[in-house]
Amino acid sequence: MSRVIRAALVQARWTGDKETMTKAHEEYARSAAAAGAKAICFQELFYGPYFCQVQDPAYYAYAESVPGPTTERFQTLAAELGMVMVLPMYEQEQPGVLYNTAAVVDADG
Repeated sequence: MSRVIRAALVQARWTGDKETMTKAHEEYARSAAAAGAKAICFQELFYGPYFCQVQDPAYYAYAESVPGPTTERFQTLAAELGMVMVLPMYEQEQPGVLYNTAAVVDADG
């Protein structure tokens, strides 16, 4: 027997700062869940400009540990919505070591 799982994909225009992007993606997740999605995937580096297009050291501050503040925020939301989330982020493994990565948060947070 096959089981259909509705998924949502998000591609959004950068607003200019991390917090408004993060809030917008929280709302995208809420809307997707309301439409029946059980999984959501945001675009690469969803809360900032894609670093390969905008190579500006000012955005190095957007990097954070995984898990960290953004993943913890979306863990809470994933548990609330019962939704799997793929969070493409800018990860700082240690000072000066940055990666393009994706955190996957299960539906239980």
